[in-house]
Amino acid sequence: MSYLNLAYLHLATVLMAFILGTYLLLQQKGSETHRRVGKCYLLLMLTTASIALLMPAQVGPRMLGHFGFIHLFCAVVFYCVPTAYLAARSGNIAKHKANMQGLYVGGILIAGAFTLMPGRLLHQWLFE
Repeated sequence: MSYLNLAYLHLATVLMAFILGTYLLLQQKGSETHRRVGKCYLLLMLTTASIALLMPAQVGPRMLGHFGFIHLFCAVVFYCVPTAYLAARSGNIAKHKANMQGLYVGGILIAGAFTLMPGRLLHQWLFE
């Protein structure tokens, strides 16, 4: 799959995750709807991070000729998703909440802010 196709797929999954994540942060917690939407959100975040790993770094230094610093946010996702899910299943709501907030802030907001930097594809699409 080409880099551009991966970028479109990555953008589509992260935009859906952003919408669902925002909804989850603003709505009542613990309901059946919260649990179902939350599972969709977690799957979207895992999909988004998996796609990101397939995309070579375009800006800055590369590790192993492929990975850049922005790929470290994938590690945040791959840690926070199972940790948050298992915390919710075991009733540790404080741990679940902390991991979900970390996932949203680190995996969407901060990583998203980096994609708007000059030299990145999203910056080119939006500002050039």
